[in-house]
Amino acid sequence: MISEDLLKIVACPETKQDLVMAESDLVDKINSLIENGDLASRSGQKIEVKIDGGLIQKDDRNYLYPVRDGIPILLIDESISLDSIA
Repeated sequence: MISEDLLKIVACPETKQDLVMAESDLVDKINSLIENGDLASRSGQKIEVKIDGGLIQKDDRNYLYPVRDGIPILLIDESISLDSIA
C-alpha cells in the first residue's frame, strides 16, 4: 500500500512526527464506523468514504491520516481523532 521509502519521508503536518501504518483491525473498526455514519473528521465533517489504510503519529498516536487509493491524505482537517475510536 504505502512503500517503506515513502514512510521514511512523510511526517505529520502538524507535529512533524514520523508516521506509521495503522493496524488492519483499527482500519476495519474505522471503516465500520464510517459505514454506520458514526465518524467525523477532525474538522467535524461526516466521513462517508471508507479508507484503504491509515497513517498514525508514531509517538503520540492521537490522529490517523486516511489513505485512499494508495494516497495518504495528509491534511489536518481530514485527520481522524483516535480518541473518538473506542
